[in-house]
Amino acid sequence: MAKLIYRQCVLTRQKQLRNTMFRIVRTPTREVKVDLTYSEKGRGCYLLKDKDVINKAQKKGLLERNLKVSDCQTIYDALLALLE
Repeated sequence: MAKLIYRQCVLTRQKQLRNTMFRIVRTPTREVKVDLTYSEKGRGCYLLKDKDVINKAQKKGLLERNLKVSDCQTIYDALLALLE
């Protein structure tokens, strides 16, 4: 039996199964991208796969703060596109 992996959402602070969330990672080359494999190296954070959560995180600038980068607008757009 596979081990269940839980992660915490940066907005809601809820612990959920990893596959119910998006992982966004800042690689060592300072590139920010969505990690669909959950195994990219770098600083990462998790957001629930929910449109409202992504929009609230965008308004609060959570990805920018957690990943220590200046602009993540393309990442927010990519996350919303993945939900559709």
